[in-house]
Amino acid sequence: MHWRYTVANSKRRGNVIIWMVTFSAATGEAAAKVSLKMQGKSGPHEIRCVKRDFLLQTLENELPKGTIRYSSKIVAIEEEGHVTVLHLADGSTMKTKVLIGCDGVNSVVAKWLGLPKPILSGRSATRGLAEYPAGHGLGPEILQFIGQGFRSGVLPCSDTSVYWNYTWYPSPADGDAEESVAKMRSFVLAKLRAAKIPAAALGVIERSEMSEVVSSPLRFRSPLALVRGSISRGGVCVAGDALHPMTPELGQGGCAALEDGVVLARCLGDAFAAGDGGHEGVAAALGRYAEARRWRSVQLITAAYVVGFIQQSNNVVVKFLRDTFLSPLLAKTLVAMADYDCGPL
Repeated sequence: MHWRYTVANSKRRGNVIIWMVTFSAATGEAAAKVSLKMQGKSGPHEIRCVKRDFLLQTLENELPKGTIRYSSKIVAIEEEGHVTVLHLADGSTMKTKVLIGCDGVNSVVAKWLGLPKPILSGRSATRGLAEYPAGHGLGPEILQFIGQGFRSGVLPCSDTSVYWNYTWYPSPADGDAEESVAKMRSFVLAKLRAAKIPAAALGVIERSEMSEVVSSPLRFRSPLALVRGSISRGGVCVAGDALHPMTPELGQGGCAALEDGVVLARCLGDAFAAGDGGHEGVAAALGRYAEARRWRSVQLITAAYVVGFIQQSNNVVVKFLRDTFLSPLLAKTLVAMADYDCGPL
């Protein structure tokens, strides 16, 4: 696929990650070490951490200049025959033959289609990026720390940048941690220092620029809502986080959005190539896209939620099972869920 070639040949494509090492936050001992170079259904795996802005820039560069219109938030949608009319925040309107809602977790398009709001998971996440101009010296591995009610990870994006994340169950005891990025970073460091976390991982968080640290509640689309709900109607559909917001344990949110794009382009392309680009043909193509993506979305959302629940649980039985034999299985789940062929473009 062309987008695969473009991203793969970008100088900013990110380092190949070879190992995932999972540690118990309670003991500091490695609970699992899993190779990420396993053979998949379509060949050997290659896992990279790519900065979102680099990926977006690479994809944007493939579009004709002026294709993207910024500051165009949708506030209302209505139908005029076979045309969908968009009312934008600046007071202007747009008429569309095909509307693909990629407007995120708070999607106006998903709401118009009748999909219920995403559910709060009860957990929050903060994440950041640390820059090392002279090189960070870390190996090609994801370091993951689980237990004691949190999940944290560190992984290289390139030879000079390292991504980190921290997921936890918020409580009144957190105080004013979420009032500012400075307080949030201090909160995370205090929690990690109280656990068995190596100095190198703590150093990444200490080094990260304040502007790079964000925090947000984790939400997900109810799998049952996707089974029952409308992903498309007429010339309207949803994709990306507007379709399948999920918790971050699998690292598949952006990847799933790229899958959506490939399947959607194929369905619409086949319709137009067959001379069936009228309203009925477009509606049928979007219906095929919706059915192709429905069960994949359900699978990803469910797997991510279950993995997160097990990794962060403080339940005595779950902790014993996780630390005894579930950790390697959870690590392999990340690779297994990524081992998916969405077909040719």
